Amino acid sequence: MDYFAAHNLRRWTHRVYMAYHFPLYILLRMGLISDGAFRKPWPAHLAWYLRGYTVEQADLIWNWISDVKVKNTWRMDTCGLLRQHKEDGYLTILVSGTPAPLLERLAKEIGADHGIGTEFEIRGGRFTGKSSGPACIADNKVTLTAAYLNRNQINIDYQASYAYADSISDRFMLELVANPVATYPDEALMKLAMERNWRIFPGEN
Repeated sequence: MDYFAAHNLRRWTHRVYMAYHFPLYILLRMGLISDGAFRKPWPAHLAWYLRGYTVEQADLIWNWISDVKVKNTWRMDTCGLLRQHKEDGYLTILVSGTPAPLLERLAKEIGADHGIGTEFEIRGGRFTGKSSGPACIADNKVTLTAAYLNRNQINIDYQASYAYADSISDRFMLELVANPVATYPDEALMKLAMERNWRIFPGEN
């Protein structure tokens, strides 16, 4: 969204996007829908911005986001956690609602072994404006991660694994492993982490 705003592109797409999603925020604040229900459409509908773009055109967007928008915004303490796990011989996987091609770039940027994100549909070399599956968010993160691991014949010992997340919608990924870590958690996740005696980073509970 920042890319298209900075380049004065897809203004009507942005208006439609916000008009669709803002009411969901109201429902969330009223307690009528869950955090997961609020978040799931957001990454899937980002595909609207890419409708008609070629893969090569989209690469320019991913490069701009990686090199301009997020390159200097990493939290170095959390990057340090990833580096430590890699030094200890762990397989590291970045799982996010972010568009998959972008997430692959970001995973390489921070040194993660794999990236699992939201897939956008491509036909005839162009993006259709639709996601090709469920958004990689909330409980879908668990399903899509399992599918990715199965496709790539990667076996995971969840009892020896760690998961880091900052949102209550990520509770499903945290519940999957024996070592969940609420990382810069939102208020709801902080409460859950304290109730379940999960590790909280920064700081220890």
